[in-house]
Amino acid sequence: MLEVQPKDGRKFFMLPQAPEDAGYYVYGTPGAGEFQYAHPHMMTALLWVEREWAAIDSRKFGIGNISLPDGGENEHDSHMDGLQVDVRPLRKDGLQLPVTWHDHEYDQEATGRLIAIFFSHPFVKKVLFNDMRAHPRVMMWPHHDNHFHVELK
Repeated sequence: MLEVQPKDGRKFFMLPQAPEDAGYYVYGTPGAGEFQYAHPHMMTALLWVEREWAAIDSRKFGIGNISLPDGGENEHDSHMDGLQVDVRPLRKDGLQLPVTWHDHEYDQEATGRLIAIFFSHPFVKKVLFNDMRAHPRVMMWPHHDNHFHVELK
């Protein structure tokens, strides 16, 4: 029998956790994809951004928290409707580890290109990130030094 991606009560699928040849990797708390249930618009946007990114850079970008199953409560004021996602900035060394925009290993140029790809998708409403030099449309927000937050319309 064909194994299907986990789905919650809203019929939101969990982001595929380790697809072969994908341009992204997953991280987040809790692990095992529990915080990665995506609205269909978010799933579409992420998979589109992933393909666009993989065409220009061999490094994978990190996709973190999206939504708990059924939009469960969490410590954020957002991430309940599957239309927000946290994404790690790119590292110069390509490691799949956290990095802040203050770190030596932070790749501002590549992160700016990734953010530009997100902004080129018609569903993207805003990006919150504390490195204002990464892209002219990002907005600063507390606690957004080690990831950027993408919100869809």
